[in-house]
Amino acid sequence: MKQLDHQLPNELLRTDSLAIGYRTGSTQNTLLENLNLIVRKGELICFMGPNGIGKSTLIRTLAGLQSSMSGRVFTHQQDLKPGIEKSISLVLTDRITAVNMTVQELVTYGRYPYLDWNLKLTAEDNNIIQQAIAQTHIENLAQKKLYELSDGQMQMAMIARALAQDTPVLLLDEPTAHLDLNNRVEIMNLLRNLAHHSGKGILVATHELDLALQTADTIWLTGKNKNILTGIPEDLVLNGSFDDIFQFKGFDLKTGKVFHEAWRGISIALIGEGYEYLWTKNALERNGFLTDMKANFVVQVSHEGNPLTWEFQGQVYHSLQQLLVALSS
Repeated sequence: MKQLDHQLPNELLRTDSLAIGYRTGSTQNTLLENLNLIVRKGELICFMGPNGIGKSTLIRTLAGLQSSMSGRVFTHQQDLKPGIEKSISLVLTDRITAVNMTVQELVTYGRYPYLDWNLKLTAEDNNIIQQAIAQTHIENLAQKKLYELSDGQMQMAMIARALAQDTPVLLLDEPTAHLDLNNRVEIMNLLRNLAHHSGKGILVATHELDLALQTADTIWLTGKNKNILTGIPEDLVLNGSFDDIFQFKGFDLKTGKVFHEAWRGISIALIGEGYEYLWTKNALERNGFLTDMKANFVVQVSHEGNPLTWEFQGQVYHSLQQLLVALSS
């Protein structure tokens, strides 16, 4: 890896005809090839595709942990090796074995590439460490041991360590894996805000389809022909790229959501407004009912009085659960 002479000012990382994969004895297994990719300042990129397609391999190759099959990777930095740790920081899914260290100590590891032989932290180092802890909102965890953390807290601590490394490019491999919904949303929103406010280029390999469509500035999408399609989420939906990969996997192109149940063949004309309407619509579609204002069956969301009620075929229902039972009978 080295500097690319014609690299544009806002480009932090670029690949040139990159091919990635692995070697088994004398056999070369290429996963992705002819990759000409760009990571720009202030950009959150979500890298998506089926399992085993090469997402983790690309992340590790860009980070210098794994050799490419062919092609090159460039950054804006001169002399990337041995200085790659000052250009690219990495968050993997590997578990940490030194669980007796504190969160503060873990985040401090991010400053090691900048320390001299005596490993003494400067005032600037300490300021950067505290800033990384503050950016990830884990001040209350700083003195906790790693074994005391939940999975979500551990992931935040790992991101803080990467931020303390203070590199222009941040790579993350499945940072929301095994986390609950609240933690997944929090981490993706955090990464988006970090990219936009710090100017970092952030690349996330993820399976979080819904969250990626809502938070990513750019999508890298792979699944066919060993190549990667790039673009903003909406363009990739409208030009059929998502349809090609996700059409048989419960992905609704109209809403950008994942179907939880097959359509029952019944359409409902839903009348209402506000968040009550939206959550009613969500409940209906989650249970296989299509909402269509031209449908013969009508559900009216009533905003009069307390509590909220739903009217269907002359009957009044006092919960969505009651309504769904009636619709299903």
